[in-house]
Amino acid sequence: MAAVKPTKSMSKKSNVTIGLTGNPNTGKSTLFNALTGARQHVGNWPGKTVEKKEGEFTYQKNNIKVVDLPGSYSLTAYTEEEIITSEFILEEKPDVVVQIVDAQNLERNLFLTLQLIELGAPLVLAVNMVDLAKKDGISIDFKQLSKLLNAPVIPIGAKKKEGLDHLMKVILRQAKSPQVSKVKLKYGTEVDDELNKIKEWLLESDPKIIKTELDWSALKLLEGDLRIEQKMTQKPYYSELKLLVEKSLAHLEGVFSRNIHTILARTRYGFIKGLSQEITASCKSSRTNISDRMDCLLTNKFLGIPTFLLVVWLMFQATFKLSGPLMGWIEGFFGMIGDKVITLLGNLGASEWFISLIVDGIIGGVGGVLVFIPIIGILFLLMAILEDSGYMARVAYVMDKLMHRIGLHGKASIPLILGFGCNVPGIMATRTLETKQDRLLAILINPFMSCGARLPVYALFTGAFFSAYQGWIIFSLYLLGILVAIVAGLVFKKLFSKKLSSPFVIELPPYRWPALRGVFIHAFEKVWIFIKKAGTIILAFSVVIWLLASLPAGVEYGAQESYAGQIGETIAPVFEPLGFGNWESGVALMFGFVAKEVVVSTYGTLYGIGDIESGEGTLSLSEALQNDFTPLSAYALMVFVLLYVPCMAALAVIKRETNSWKWPLFTAVYMTGIAWLMAFIVYQGGLLLGFN
Repeated sequence: MAAVKPTKSMSKKSNVTIGLTGNPNTGKSTLFNALTGARQHVGNWPGKTVEKKEGEFTYQKNNIKVVDLPGSYSLTAYTEEEIITSEFILEEKPDVVVQIVDAQNLERNLFLTLQLIELGAPLVLAVNMVDLAKKDGISIDFKQLSKLLNAPVIPIGAKKKEGLDHLMKVILRQAKSPQVSKVKLKYGTEVDDELNKIKEWLLESDPKIIKTELDWSALKLLEGDLRIEQKMTQKPYYSELKLLVEKSLAHLEGVFSRNIHTILARTRYGFIKGLSQEITASCKSSRTNISDRMDCLLTNKFLGIPTFLLVVWLMFQATFKLSGPLMGWIEGFFGMIGDKVITLLGNLGASEWFISLIVDGIIGGVGGVLVFIPIIGILFLLMAILEDSGYMARVAYVMDKLMHRIGLHGKASIPLILGFGCNVPGIMATRTLETKQDRLLAILINPFMSCGARLPVYALFTGAFFSAYQGWIIFSLYLLGILVAIVAGLVFKKLFSKKLSSPFVIELPPYRWPALRGVFIHAFEKVWIFIKKAGTIILAFSVVIWLLASLPAGVEYGAQESYAGQIGETIAPVFEPLGFGNWESGVALMFGFVAKEVVVSTYGTLYGIGDIESGEGTLSLSEALQNDFTPLSAYALMVFVLLYVPCMAALAVIKRETNSWKWPLFTAVYMTGIAWLMAFIVYQGGLLLGFN
């Protein structure tokens, strides 16, 4: 965004709040990243499970705050995303609402625009991907569109940061002198008459009602909007109002023989259709669109899933090929730090226990986890590229067909895909499912999706035992998680209900080149979360585990006589039939309940790598593990880590989503049971087949 000299009218410093909204897949996140860069804060909306992103920057001496509202197709409050957007505009009253619109799919996007106008928002339309629309032979008359909507319309290219300077000038002008569109849809005599009855009744019954929200309130009451319903239930006149609305609905549905949503949608889409004909011209070539040709392969009912599996396999192969040299450098760096610290503390006369705390407890624990930063970063970078390109939407579409065939709800494919990054947002995403039963089903199978936190455990053991086949082994674990989730889902579906779920409709956006800035910001956010966890949770538990391995006083560090050894010895017999009955594994898996990365730091701390001497020098953690594991038992342990109790944060979210401790406790027990059974089958079956 080019710097522009401040005009006299804009030289006074002010604070401007922008609400950024739009349909999914319109480039909203790309615009948000382009405006705010790294100056972002991520959390949750108060009382909600939907992610809240805010960013700040300075433009022409103005402090600009951007709130990235959840992507939604309308403002009819059926989902949390829609409720949050309408509540934010009505209650927080941002200075400007910027709707980002996809130039390639203008008609679909304008449905939300009309509702924002009806809401009375101080609106600015940012029409994105104009260059791609031109390639498709679509031209748009932006001046005419602005005139017909009575709102500012600015063409932009969010990925290349084109038009952002002009957009910011218009936003500041709108913030200084807010202009609300005067466009008012006519729904026909019958509908308008009923709306007027509701408005007149509200004015008579509630003199304090905000006049600017009157039209919106009447319309939303007629639509059965959940947010307005909840708001009105607190009014003393609610019962009378409800009777009036029900009478209006009965009259309209009797006249039109359709429900109110169909009646209103027809009017809105009719207006949009006429508007589009006025402002767009299309000269598409007769050749098949490249996006359509790619979909012939990627969404093919026979080739779609094999292609997805091939893409995932290639992703893992690339991850380990690219991360190998970087991991070696980081491992060497921490080894050097450990040696330097031992020398320094030894010269300062520090006691052996203090040196052990620093080297074995902190550097060995935290450093053993941070070694895997390259794997985490590269994997999430590749996943962000697939998502930004439009491919992940195809994956959801393809998985939906399979899930319906076996009786699962199609929409569960979206939370499951999110679970590959982290089970916590994956579980939160189940709120998009319509029924309580479907949400519970999706919650119960989501933790089987192998989250990023398990990846360091896989990387450690595949590096030690399967270095030539790391991509293949980890691919098999992800695939196993999917298969177990499908089987578990099928069982739960039969237990909950025999009824099949409704069909799933998903938008397939055009394929696009990913916005590199947004992709790198996404990957950096995931890596930074991983680093913060290493600096807090993992550090704390590394110290706790070191203490357990060092006490009671007088025992050798990491000996079976230590508290850690006694705990491990108590737990170890449970894992003996699975091939990893050593006490270190018992302790590592127990603390892995807190966070799966802690499994790696626990091994690093307990083995006290700096104290393990071989004939040729100090052993690495991988070499130390080879003394207690075989390739078969190592694979069985990875299977167990994949399937056993999810982390503490995931269980807490399950409790919040189900509003009961019953389901997180059930999840912990049934998943651990399945993990033990699968690891038993892998190890004992492997022994029978002679794989050891």
